[in-house]
Amino acid sequence: MILWLCLCWGFSPSAGQPDSELMARYLEEQLLADYSIVEQVARRVPRQAKFLQRLETRPRMSEFHVRSTIISRYAFTTVSCTMVNSGSEAREAVFEMQIPAAAFISNFTMSIGNKTYYGEVTGKEKKNSTDDKERHKKPPSPTEGRENGYETFKASVFIPRKMQARFTLHYEELLQRRLGKYEYTVSIRPQQLVGRLRVEVNILENSGIVSLEVPPLRNSRQKGNGRAEGDVSPPPSTVIGHTKTLAKVTFNPSVVEQTRIARNGILGDFIIRYDVSRELSVGDVQILNGYFVHYFAPTDLPPLPKNVVFVLDSSASMVGTKLKQTKEALFTILQDLRPEDHFNIIGFSNRIKVWQQDRLVPVTPNNIRDAKKYIHNMSPTGGTNINGALQTGAKLLNDYIAQNDIDARSVSLIIFLTDGRPTVGETQSSKILSNTKEAIRDKFCLFTIGIGNDVDHKLLERMALENCGMTRLFQEDEDAASHLKGFYDEIGTPLLSDIRVDYPEDDVEQVTQNFFPNYFNGSEIIIAGKLINRTSDKLHVEVTASNSKKYILLKTDVAIDLPSRNDIRGVPGLEDGKGDNNYIERAWSYLTIKELLNSRLKSDDIQEKDKLMEKAKSMALAYNFVTPFTVLKMKEAGLHSEPPQEEFISPSTDGIGEKVQSLQGHKAPPGIRRGQDKQRIKISKTSADGDPHFVIDFPSSKLSVCFNIDGEPGDILRLVSDHKESGVTVNGQLIGAPAPPNGHKKHRTYFSTITILSNKPERSYLEITPKRVILDDGERLVLSCGRSAVVRSRSLEVSISAFSNITVTIRDSITFVILIHHYKKPAPYQRNHLGFYISNSKGLSSDSHGLLGQFLSHEVKLLQESLNTSRQEAGQNQTEALKASPTNTLKVKGRLVPVVWKQRRIYNGQQEVECWFAKNADKLIDGSYQDYLASHPFDTGTSFGTINSL
Repeated sequence: MILWLCLCWGFSPSAGQPDSELMARYLEEQLLADYSIVEQVARRVPRQAKFLQRLETRPRMSEFHVRSTIISRYAFTTVSCTMVNSGSEAREAVFEMQIPAAAFISNFTMSIGNKTYYGEVTGKEKKNSTDDKERHKKPPSPTEGRENGYETFKASVFIPRKMQARFTLHYEELLQRRLGKYEYTVSIRPQQLVGRLRVEVNILENSGIVSLEVPPLRNSRQKGNGRAEGDVSPPPSTVIGHTKTLAKVTFNPSVVEQTRIARNGILGDFIIRYDVSRELSVGDVQILNGYFVHYFAPTDLPPLPKNVVFVLDSSASMVGTKLKQTKEALFTILQDLRPEDHFNIIGFSNRIKVWQQDRLVPVTPNNIRDAKKYIHNMSPTGGTNINGALQTGAKLLNDYIAQNDIDARSVSLIIFLTDGRPTVGETQSSKILSNTKEAIRDKFCLFTIGIGNDVDHKLLERMALENCGMTRLFQEDEDAASHLKGFYDEIGTPLLSDIRVDYPEDDVEQVTQNFFPNYFNGSEIIIAGKLINRTSDKLHVEVTASNSKKYILLKTDVAIDLPSRNDIRGVPGLEDGKGDNNYIERAWSYLTIKELLNSRLKSDDIQEKDKLMEKAKSMALAYNFVTPFTVLKMKEAGLHSEPPQEEFISPSTDGIGEKVQSLQGHKAPPGIRRGQDKQRIKISKTSADGDPHFVIDFPSSKLSVCFNIDGEPGDILRLVSDHKESGVTVNGQLIGAPAPPNGHKKHRTYFSTITILSNKPERSYLEITPKRVILDDGERLVLSCGRSAVVRSRSLEVSISAFSNITVTIRDSITFVILIHHYKKPAPYQRNHLGFYISNSKGLSSDSHGLLGQFLSHEVKLLQESLNTSRQEAGQNQTEALKASPTNTLKVKGRLVPVVWKQRRIYNGQQEVECWFAKNADKLIDGSYQDYLASHPFDTGTSFGTINSL
């Protein structure tokens, strides 16, 4: 599946809050039933008129309704969304919904005016026609916009004037038990206030519900969400009610309550966590209509001893936050090891460094202390030798198992963490996979962790699948340490090993996986199958396993005729379920398809892969699931079978493991001409782009000067500082990346955020990243960089050309252009970043400063140094002769700066600029590099040592 949704967050100032709430109350009273009231609201709240005009280019969401039914851990979810176009011409409406990556879409319908289109799941065919290629937007890379564990369904369509469109999406998933809880999540990201917003979740667990909690809304990309630390109360307007076996949770915030959560609409996950009653027996076996599902999750068992090897990436790409978060998590994990455990640590880059050679050490206070010191002293450097690190870890663990009389009931495992792709040693994924499998030889399990967007997630996933482990992918954010610790907690307490679940061969068929190497505390083993002998009144079940004390055998007979127990018809709150009554059969089909997909991923045999694909496709078609081998095609409902109009392009699911359903390729909003927009943009040479490289253009002397600044990741550079006069300040924040192989630098830096501040005639700011633009000039507006748009206020204009550039014009006399640099397949040393260009500086004062601003009102002279060190001014016609001279000097603000002639690529590497390069930037600029470091993105300091804030 491929993600297209950019999540945009930032802090929201309190300015304008009373007006926002006044509008919200009025909209709530009218329930947004008629969108002609928008004009009335604008008249009632004059200050809000400007905000409403900005949003006029897109239809408004009048209703967002999620209804979910969870029966014995199997969840049916229906999402309904209504969008209204109150404008005078057709407008594009985009329906986007983040769904769990493990879920299968089962249906999608769409109504526009009096026409209805429904989704039909068909087998995927290879697209060879030119027409298909033209109609489908080229998808982004699989990791672009990825939110950990979630992927995005997207559909866009044009709604005729004064009409509405209704989208209905159905998806299903089997909830997984982690850390002793089942977690069900609904993504709520309308990115606007919604008149009627409701989430309703009904849970039926015949085993009995023993705990139920609804935590605050969660957004992993924002540090906190406006709540006090430690606040675990449910979101406002949440109602929770449950009996022993049935629970109902509703979340129904009014428009006013939505504004209190987020002024531009809720942006977060609504979460429900619960667990069920269970006993130390064969577990819970549920049977209905010839199918069964067996849930096995014993508790209160003594933990097994662990032999664990931590293999940690310490290459140069781990510099900064990633290595810091990894160290923090490992310090906590080491503290949680038990006295009976044994462990070792391997750090790898292009070199492999083993903490304790040829052995695993017991858990003692001294060993834990020394291990922490070793981890603390890890420093990022070099490339990424994944194959060598895994071979070393596997040999270490194999030798330890063979040479030591360890407890046969202990559990051995490798925990492998990386943030990149293999760059040193063996770099072919197929060879790494075969080498790893050969080294491990099914003697222990491999658990893989990927951090950031540069990892080869398919390689990590397959390595874990082939070696009885699990994989997790985490974004590089403030929660990385807690994510890592949480993943370890899932596998840190093994309770059983070599678990086998058996049923009589004459009674069952098509049973899913029934052997499991380990069972970890807080998790659950799930097996499903079909009954052969439906006349029998019982099913015999046997579970064999080993734990730390003994070999155990559990067995029982389960009654088959249980219609009153497992038939949900007539259960209050579940009357509207359609596919819910056969939930056990659908859970079996869900598990079976998942296993077929995993088996295909692990297989190297082409014929076997094709066979598994056909089995998975056949079952997906039978149960109407959208999978990597099936596609959801839209058809118009009615007596005739004419295809939908040209603007409705069928959803596609191109690529294994990718899910992109797009009914329409991206189009700019009406009134914005993309080609003409790009042509009218004037990009000057005066800029800061790339690593970053700075270029200053001096038009009157027809000279260009360039220099480099080697900053540190996280540094905020003051680019333009004219706060006292024109009121304008521009700051750029750096992000780090490892240097290319054999490069002279330790690391690279790029601009990840550009902040533009203005306080005349009114206070406003722009925060720009490669994904989104936040504009706040009294009201707050969040725009995606992937959609063309123009926003105007009294003194500011922001024009976005999708995936290309942003032009910011202040008071018609100052213009900045920000280029967006995206990499489809970035190398480890590349990062999506921004370039900053000054197009018009007439409105800036002669006292402006900053790394670029200090040169805007000054001129430069080129001097040639003779052999006897006397200097003469060089005329313009001497430039060619000077190029070859190794001793050229610039005179800038009375300073003499040695320079050499260079050609430098700018403008996304597509054009070149000839410039005089100053090797020593400190001689060119006022002061030193440290004088241009801002304390925070909104620092408007105008002189060295002076800090102000907007």
